[in-house]
Amino acid sequence: MGDFPIYSVLERCAAAVADKAPAAMFGLRDEGYGSLYEQLVSSLISVRTYDETSTEVSRRLFARASTPEQMVQLDREELIGLIAEATFAPAKADNILALTQTIVDDYGGETPADYEKLIAFRGVGPKVASLALGVALNYPIIAVDIHVHRITNRWGYVATSTPDKTRDALAKQLPQDLWVEINRVLVPFGKHVCTGTRPKCSSCPVRNDCARVGVTQSR
Repeated sequence: MGDFPIYSVLERCAAAVADKAPAAMFGLRDEGYGSLYEQLVSSLISVRTYDETSTEVSRRLFARASTPEQMVQLDREELIGLIAEATFAPAKADNILALTQTIVDDYGGETPADYEKLIAFRGVGPKVASLALGVALNYPIIAVDIHVHRITNRWGYVATSTPDKTRDALAKQLPQDLWVEINRVLVPFGKHVCTGTRPKCSSCPVRNDCARVGVTQSR
């Protein structure tokens, strides 16, 4: 869709949710938790966890330990307690401790700003690595969650069946200066306007540019 007005569409989407809470990782960055390590840990915590919960959990954790050196001093049970509200807290605690130990032992406490090295860490998949690099360092990489996948397909901007395929399609046609921005905008837009069921099409600021692919009911 070379004629799709992607810049204008994202600007209107951003304006529509300007008064809403930001996506969790972007909000944490703006609060001062913007190091690559903090973003990596927060992104891992956020997997299958509501933004509101992962934000509060990350704040509490970082008040206790926000660097690799501090994190490795925590024992497993204390860490589980600090992140208890996150889904799969014991497994995430194990992953956080394991990747942190690797950062301390193999990288001198400096989280490597390298996608391949990050996805080699225990528990870190493509989405977590991409989100951490993009938010912390504005690294040109696309993090596709369910909102980005759903909305870009609903627009007709891409036509894919999975988030991974959406990421690959966006990498081919989305201007690189929007690779991080699209996640920042579409996460809150997907929560409040372009929802999974019965999206608010009647009041949507981009309804005239949207193909409404797959929409059977709307508000």
